[in-house]
Amino acid sequence: LLLRWRRRRGLWRKVAEAQQRQERSLVRMETAVQRFREQNPSVNPVSILSLPLPELSKKLRDGSLPLDHVFYCYVGKALQIATETNCITEYLQESENQVLRAKLTGKQGLLYGVPVSIKDSIDCQGHDSTMGFIKYLNKPAAEDSVVVQVLRRQGAIPFVKTNVPQSLISYDCKNLIFGQTRNPLLYTRTPGGSSGGEGALVGGGGSILGIGTDVGGSLRFPAAFCGVCALKPTGNRLSKRGILSGVVGQKAVAAAVGPLAKDVESLALCMRALLCEDMFSLDSTVPPLPFNEEVYSSTQPLRIGYYETDFFTMPSPAMRRAVREMKELLEEAGHTLVPFELTNVDYVVFNFCLRGMFADGGSSFVKKFNGELERGSTGLVFWLAKSPCWLKTLLSWIAKPFAPRLSSIIRSMKANTVSEVWSLHHEIEDFCHQFIAQWKKLNLDVMLCPMLGPAFGIGYPSKLSVAVSYTMLYNALDFPAGVVPVTLVTDEDEDELKDYKGYYRDWWDRTLAKAFGGSMGMPVAVQCVALPWQEELCLRFMKEVETL
Repeated sequence: LLLRWRRRRGLWRKVAEAQQRQERSLVRMETAVQRFREQNPSVNPVSILSLPLPELSKKLRDGSLPLDHVFYCYVGKALQIATETNCITEYLQESENQVLRAKLTGKQGLLYGVPVSIKDSIDCQGHDSTMGFIKYLNKPAAEDSVVVQVLRRQGAIPFVKTNVPQSLISYDCKNLIFGQTRNPLLYTRTPGGSSGGEGALVGGGGSILGIGTDVGGSLRFPAAFCGVCALKPTGNRLSKRGILSGVVGQKAVAAAVGPLAKDVESLALCMRALLCEDMFSLDSTVPPLPFNEEVYSSTQPLRIGYYETDFFTMPSPAMRRAVREMKELLEEAGHTLVPFELTNVDYVVFNFCLRGMFADGGSSFVKKFNGELERGSTGLVFWLAKSPCWLKTLLSWIAKPFAPRLSSIIRSMKANTVSEVWSLHHEIEDFCHQFIAQWKKLNLDVMLCPMLGPAFGIGYPSKLSVAVSYTMLYNALDFPAGVVPVTLVTDEDEDELKDYKGYYRDWWDRTLAKAFGGSMGMPVAVQCVALPWQEELCLRFMKEVETL
């Protein structure tokens, strides 16, 4: 008992030290901004912060905007948003030296002088990548991840790291070390996750470009919940070297790294910068596909598949309306819209996504929590991962008649043999080919899909892990998928929500109705999807949606 008490006290000390470091980071940011303002009283931050990224980067490259003016304006705004939402875990103080060096050398890349925020789980040399775990504190990365190296070579200035939920397997944004991150649009709401710190910072205007990761919607939830854009590329379009993962080694559900920004043009500029020779030489497993300008700038009318629901998670009235209104606008603009029938999404969620991610029964996931003070916001998933196989079998059987979804979740968390895992991977491949065959039979270019929203109240995501169906489908398929905010929740949406029952009418559906409620004026997005390796076409479609 004494040993355990001492160990726990040691862990709490590490947490306290990390929180003090976070506090010191914010103080350093404040000091740097004050010093800059005293030396440059005539600089107007509003005029700099209001510039879209393509315009800002052009002005930085042609010298009409000094690097330090842009940098310290964003440090000041990031500090304000961090104070309001608790989204920043660390200030990368060496970024100040990078600004000085860039001014002296004048070597310009596509993102010359652009301040960029980086998700906690993406390695930056000399800084922790904690994933919200105490065990990863005080273990600074030996080198930058490939994505950060390429950003630097393109002239970008990574300046802060941002908060995540513990383990990354959550679409909330809370951990014991750095606490809860709040939505900049409404503090009682979650910013989404797991790239929640990025969503809050970019959504609040404290970063013009953020880099996050996505294994079930972790880029798309924060973007949709905070009213900005994001792109989840095909899993291997950008390098994942030097990026930590919630469940290491699983191949069933493809993870991806991608950008968040206020507009689609900014996402395109980021992809243009990242898809360069440096990316392909630093990680030779990334296919050498440079950004296809011709596809992105095409104005040919598109043939667009669409659906309003996946028949698993009933869409909120605002989600359904977002797709319908977008469909009408796209048709008026000369595009062809074709209904796409989704089937067996329940099977995909339980058998491919959940079973695929936790094919070992969740044992490697549980191991990550060994020696931690808290079990994070993974709720039911963690408890099931910890339970013995016989108990899962028994509970699944008991729950089946009155709670079929709970029964399926429990069943999908059982440990698999190697041959069962191989069989599962083969099944996912078959499903992917069938999906593409259906897509090609309809002769589609892209797909318009619902995106979960509006943002839930803090604490709801841990109770509603089943609601990831709209996003996780495209991780299982490994298709590029982006989100674009298109509307705001209206009074009528709120009224219609009173009749929300869900497809299963179980505890999750009743909880979902509560999670959607009280969201008047909050943004709602749609998802834009393309076939694998067609990020440029996905972005082109997103741009069309944004413009309309």
